[in-house]
Amino acid sequence: MYDSRTLELDRTVFLLDVFLTVITFLLSFWLGKILQLEGEIEFYSHLFIIPLLLALIIAFLTYFGAYESPRNTNIIGYAWAIFRGLSLAIGILLTLLFFLDIQYISRLVVLAFAAMEFFILVAIRVVVRSYFLGALTSGKHSLRVLIIGTGERARDLALELQRQAEWGFKIIGHLDPDPKRVGSDVDGVPVIGTVENVSDCLKKHVVDEVIIAIPRSLLEDAEPIAQACEVEGIKLRFMADVFRLHVARISLTQLGSTPLLTLEPVAQDNNQLFIKRIFDLVVTTLSMPVILPILAVVAIAIKLDSPGPILFVQQRVGLRKHLFPMFKFRSMHVDAEEKMKEMEHLNEAEGPIFKITNDPRVTRVGHFIRKTSIDELPQLFNVLRGEMSLVGPRPMSIRDVDLFDKGIQRKRFSVKPGLTCIWQVSGRSNLPFHKWLELDLKYIENWSLWLDFKILVKTIPAVLKSKGAV
Repeated sequence: MYDSRTLELDRTVFLLDVFLTVITFLLSFWLGKILQLEGEIEFYSHLFIIPLLLALIIAFLTYFGAYESPRNTNIIGYAWAIFRGLSLAIGILLTLLFFLDIQYISRLVVLAFAAMEFFILVAIRVVVRSYFLGALTSGKHSLRVLIIGTGERARDLALELQRQAEWGFKIIGHLDPDPKRVGSDVDGVPVIGTVENVSDCLKKHVVDEVIIAIPRSLLEDAEPIAQACEVEGIKLRFMADVFRLHVARISLTQLGSTPLLTLEPVAQDNNQLFIKRIFDLVVTTLSMPVILPILAVVAIAIKLDSPGPILFVQQRVGLRKHLFPMFKFRSMHVDAEEKMKEMEHLNEAEGPIFKITNDPRVTRVGHFIRKTSIDELPQLFNVLRGEMSLVGPRPMSIRDVDLFDKGIQRKRFSVKPGLTCIWQVSGRSNLPFHKWLELDLKYIENWSLWLDFKILVKTIPAVLKSKGAV
């Protein structure tokens, strides 16, 4: 259970990392200054790289798991995470220094810092883990819980507490609405009273938390329990599986004085989403010097090949079903949309999508840019506008979405659409619609920054081979 003690420990480790990283860097500079291995080195020029160094180290330590709970990892796991995170951070810093030709930063100071930093970060976790294991053994920080309920939900709760309680736990007892249950036990834990005498139980026992695990039909009787906990100043929780739904995350927010329980079928870490957005912007911006000349050449070719606009702009269904104008190079004749209604019977694709091999509506230039996926390049501007991402389920037209025949198909709208996804590297347009959807849902349920990176890398050869493109 993620309680205040775990949060406090995490913050302590984070602050120690930041503080000792700065001290270690200053110490490495001082050693370089004393030893004068690279001649005279200037203090302020080195001081200015500390924020960048901190940002890189903290980001990669977080990504590789150096802030995992000591309950879930050991010193070797911490050391490996620190080694990978630190190596990548220092590697990026040295690469930037090389390509930007920055000579006033001592490489020896940076390398000396890296060596000392590794041992310092590992030492912090050795101390923290020793403290955690000591507290776990002594039981002085164990969570003392009173469970309201004796049924199946209460038993499930006890099992989850055993698995999840970070600092250990002890069930003081159970309370039940039925007086006949008093004196019995639940998996060896006694039923010490009824719901009516909850106040007396809280006065007689040392209780950290009260957790309500009674059936939904009895929740309206829980108000006296809440009042008793308020009087005694004891934290109250209740099992929030109010509906039989499989949700990825449950959270509670406050709207004025009204608490709102949030059930999220798809839960993604906001920090990782922010990093993903920054990655999209950086990669798209850096690609523009290469992409813009290609866009210009293709635009001229389209204009010379057939009359009509250069771009095809169509309303697509995006994140949470918000509509946005998606940009593509026009690969068909201008009356293609009207002709599609006449050609619906020729559709070769399974499901709501519309595909025809050797589609007569496609222009000569259109055949080439569709085969090479060049027609999708203008969507980089959708990425810059924040309507799309580099990786995500492909945005679908209103016509295709209206033909969805299963509710689960709309789960794909819980994430931002993208230029490429798992289907792009798994057969592209050769895949039947149900497989396409299956891969989209697999991506949504297993999303990570690393998965995005792997998909982007695999997309390049898939596009170059033009495999499955139409």
